[in-house]
Amino acid sequence: MEQELALRPFVPAKDFEVSKAFYQALGFAVTLQDDQIAILKLGSFSFILTKFYTPEAAENMMLQLMVRNVETWWARVTDADLVAKFGAKPPRAPAMQPWGMKVGFLFDPSGVLWHVAEALF
Repeated sequence: MEQELALRPFVPAKDFEVSKAFYQALGFAVTLQDDQIAILKLGSFSFILTKFYTPEAAENMMLQLMVRNVETWWARVTDADLVAKFGAKPPRAPAMQPWGMKVGFLFDPSGVLWHVAEALF
């Protein structure tokens, strides 16, 4: 059986350059880019930012980023000043959720919702 290497979701961008800068402000690095997509990577996680955009796709997309310490990672969100610099909706600081995980919530400039969650393992 072949070993799986990665799962990379396609994330829509209403304004490609603004979204790319948003993710770079959070520490993601652009590893490959052309005029339609950019592959962004942070640690072992990566995704494909695409110029394709519809409000229905962006505003109904949720991604979860699992981190070892959500409070430490959340400092990136605070330091990046996402609302002022990118026009993103205000993030919600990490809090324990009813399902037993500590999670912070942030929206990218296109409306994609990210759950930054502390790994339980």
